[in-house]
Formats: sequence, structure tokens, C-alpha cells
Amino acid sequence: MTKVEIGLTSFGDNQDIYTEDGHTPALSNGERIRHIVEEIKLADQVGLDVYGLGEHHRPDYAVSDPGTVLAAAATVTDRIKLSSAVTVLSSDDPVRVYQQFATLDALSNGRAEIMVGRGSFIESFPLFGYDLNDYQQLFDEKLDLLMTINQQDIVHWEGQLRPTIDNLGVYPRAEQQTLPIWLATGGTPESSLKAGRLGLPITYAIIGGNPRRFARNVAMYRAAAESEGYDGNQLQVATHSWGYIAETDEQAQREFYRPTEQHHNVLARERGWPLFTMEHYLQEVGPDGAMYVGSPETVAQKIIDTVEALGITRFMLHLPIGSMPHERTMNSIRLLGEKVKPIVDEYFADK
Repeated sequence: MTKVEIGLTSFGDNQDIYTEDGHTPALSNGERIRHIVEEIKLADQVGLDVYGLGEHHRPDYAVSDPGTVLAAAATVTDRIKLSSAVTVLSSDDPVRVYQQFATLDALSNGRAEIMVGRGSFIESFPLFGYDLNDYQQLFDEKLDLLMTINQQDIVHWEGQLRPTIDNLGVYPRAEQQTLPIWLATGGTPESSLKAGRLGLPITYAIIGGNPRRFARNVAMYRAAAESEGYDGNQLQVATHSWGYIAETDEQAQREFYRPTEQHHNVLARERGWPLFTMEHYLQEVGPDGAMYVGSPETVAQKIIDTVEALGITRFMLHLPIGSMPHERTMNSIRLLGEKVKPIVDEYFADK
């Protein structure tokens, strides 16, 4: 039996709320954060396996501290795994990251995970006093320290950009023997090789193009891990992609377009990308695109195709994109757990 975990990720988007009929002003950050806790609670109730929450330091995202929001969700959930998605480790301190997620692990009775990355947004670097010229070295050093802390409570560690720790204890310790630490990447070969050589589970953010193109990345990751003696059968590979579920394909595509267009165009103007078009949207929601948008049956089949093409063990739907009405997000979560996941589970039950 192939076990495929199905879950959600969110960045806590908090922009004006767009529908096909227009838009209304953004919520307060406090209200958006409370909505996120409600979304995680529902995800747990409908049987989803994992919820990942991202970190940003911008006015259009409500969450800069995923650990605190996940800790609130831990007290109203029973089974769902709670992860960052991602922790921008380069501009954080690994000691505090471990302590925060060990605390989350205690509150959740062993359900905490950490997903680390370098971050596609750079606001946190000047905010916390880090030099972007050290972008890669900061991540490498801090990942090494976080992995060291995860393995032993008395830590001796030396680096160049972070002060030495000389035989000091890091507490509290996680409820689990070690916290799962996932490496997240947009698909660079270097990240696949790094995660594989370290034996870390990996998450690929697939937000454009044909997901099957990531087969090469996954093969590279597995080869690197096996070259270091890790068991290929034990390697965990996840993807996350934008998506939305409604009762029919037409309804889902109609309701998802405006918030997706708005979200994309904010970044397009910042980064010099082309503006979003209906042609591009229809390509991405089609069978060869990276958006999982449609009825439960359509989305389930697309997830199945991705699992089989890439050999992944976890699929996470990124929802919402931009800001959508809370009730639509909740309905989509309900359909993912009650309709999509059972189809996927049944398909892989005898594989």
C-alpha cells in the first residue's frame, strides 16, 4: 500500500478580498490569523494529514511567526501535523527555531514539523540585520546548527556568521525524539542535492508549468541520498501547488481566477513578470498545468497523476491564493478532506 499524505499550505495572505463580482477591503491581521486557526481546525476535522504555514514580513501577509499561530491551532486539533512552510532560516536563529517548534511539539503531543528554506522574499534580511551577500552561507551554517541541535541537547558548534555555542544545552526538547526537518525548494538542482546528501525530506514548490518536469529533480535528490547511504524507500518527497476545489470545474475556475490574478499581478509588478492572463490561467488549470483547480474528482485525478509521475509521498494544496472569502476557503478545505482525499486513498490502497 502506498501511503500518500494530503494536506494544505498557506502564507496567510491578507490582501483585498477578490471575487468575480468585485472586491472588498482586506481584513485586519488579527481577524485573518483567527481565520487561519479556524481553517486548520477544519482541516483536522475532515481528516487531512498536514498543514503548513509560511513566514512573511510584508503588509499583504498576516503571519510573520508561524510557530505561534500553529501553537494556537495545536490546542484545537487532535491529529493533523503542523509545520512551517517555510521558516526563513537564513534570517532566524536556529536555537530559537528549535525551541519554538519543540514547544509546538509539546502542545500538539508530537505533531510539529519544520520546513526550512532560504525564502523567495528578502524583507526579513534587512529587518533582522543580515547581509544579502551572505544569503547562501547563512542558510548552510544555520541549517547545520539546527540539525545539530535536533540531534543532541548539549551543543558544541562553530560557524563564521553565527557565534559559537560551547557545550550549552538547548531546551525544551521535542516530544518526538527528533523534529522532522524538511528542506523546501523551488526546484534548484543544488537544493535537491543538498537535501539528498543530508538525508532530509524535501518539498518542491510547483507553481507553474508541467509538474512532471520535476521528475528530474526528484531523481537527483534520491540519487544523492542513496550515494550517502540513505535508504531510498524511506525518503519523503512532497510537493505543494496552488489550487482550489468547488462542486464543479466551472465554479472552481470562475471563483479562483480573480484572487489568483490579483495575487500574481502584485508580484509581477514588483519583479517585472508578465501580467496574469486568462490564457495562462486556463493552461495552468488544465491537465498539464501546475494549478489544481476543479471539482473533487478533477483535483483528485490530477493529484494521482502527480504522485505517480514524481513518486511523492505528500501532496499539499496551497490555499488560499491572495485573499478569498473565508467561507469559500473553508468549503474548499472541506471538499479536499471529505471528497478528494478518499478518492486518492482508495486509488493507492492496493498499490
